[in-house]
Amino acid sequence: MGRALLLNASFEPLCVVSTRRALLLVLDAKAELLHGTGRQFRSERSAFPEPSVVRLDHYIKVPYQTRIALNRRAVFARDGHRCQYCGLAAENIDHVIPRSRGGSHAWDNVVAACRRCNTRKRDRLLEESGMKLRRTPSVPRERAWMLVASGLVRPDWEQYLGISSATLSA
Repeated sequence: MGRALLLNASFEPLCVVSTRRALLLVLDAKAELLHGTGRQFRSERSAFPEPSVVRLDHYIKVPYQTRIALNRRAVFARDGHRCQYCGLAAENIDHVIPRSRGGSHAWDNVVAACRRCNTRKRDRLLEESGMKLRRTPSVPRERAWMLVASGLVRPDWEQYLGISSATLSA
């Protein structure tokens, strides 16, 4: 089953839902279809376009910011699958301040790293290894969480997520 991007009435991304759920929202007049996939859901007498992006008719107030789980897939998505030391393709995650030196397993201490840089840094601090970070690690934005949760981003979602295909392929 496919997935669809669900937008608030303000065009703010809310979450990723199944295409079936998105179609039910459209049929119940709770949302409008903005983009379809080109495929159709069929019944005995009707055919409906499979939704890719739908927008709610009424604004939904989101009571709190969802805390984003720290895992390997999420770190790679945040860092664009690139080593934060040299810029090559990342294969591992690295603790900037090693856990053996009191570093925490937190968003601001974990980065994606290639095997070479991870091995070179070992169990040392940045100053001791002579290495520098290309970008300071931080908690990812809500949009990055959607990318991680969905596993793929359709081209017609990009304008609503504020990203481009070049960002995703990096």
